[in-house]
Amino acid sequence: MSAAEKKIMKYFRRAVIDYDLLGDEQGVLVGLSGGKDSLTLLCMLKLFLRSSKYKYPLAAGYVDLGFGADIEPLRQFCCQLEVPLLVEPTAISQIVFDYRQEQNPCSLCANMRRGALNSLAVRHGFAKVALGHHLDDVAETVLLNMCFNARVDCFKPKTWLSSREITVIRPLVYVDERSIATYARQQQLPVINSCCPANGRTKRQDMKEALSQIQGFAPIAKSRILAALQNLPGNEWHDMLRRRPNTNE
Repeated sequence: MSAAEKKIMKYFRRAVIDYDLLGDEQGVLVGLSGGKDSLTLLCMLKLFLRSSKYKYPLAAGYVDLGFGADIEPLRQFCCQLEVPLLVEPTAISQIVFDYRQEQNPCSLCANMRRGALNSLAVRHGFAKVALGHHLDDVAETVLLNMCFNARVDCFKPKTWLSSREITVIRPLVYVDERSIATYARQQQLPVINSCCPANGRTKRQDMKEALSQIQGFAPIAKSRILAALQNLPGNEWHDMLRRRPNTNE
């Protein structure tokens, strides 16, 4: 096991324990976009499945946005991992860019993509959907909400969706993006470049660049932003952490 893999697994396990993310026999569907984050998450869940007490059914779900991406490398990779790949065809790209002609398409696209993935999970009997959001995503989302929505908020490490009766989990929330990039490069993961015309031209990209500048004078800014969430009473990052189990995996 490489140093990058050990580091990621260490923080993966910590998040699983802190927020009680996995349980035996509760099937997990990984939202596989073809990016380095979701590919790394799939690898970690497969490794954890082999070494932990949990024996959950595991599969990958790919939502085809309609851009015509070649996903054959993902099929081959999932076959190597012995993980089923479920594909959900959609017309999301046409709806967002052609019909709606959204000037800020990311929010609508993300909502539709999550909806399609959740439907795929329900249809195939998976109780949990795993997403590849990492520490950088946490910090960027907090800053985005502060700057544009005047609130300290972020997605949750674990969210129950009562309308679908599924749980969304994010086991990589303690892992920094640089470690994931190193792991993906070392393992030669079949990363698929985004075909989205808005890629790299979003407010999130702006915040990513701003966070990079902040780290120039505050190198531990990302972990401090995460700690601020965990120390803020009245939100799930704080409340769920305080209820974490006392057992070790």
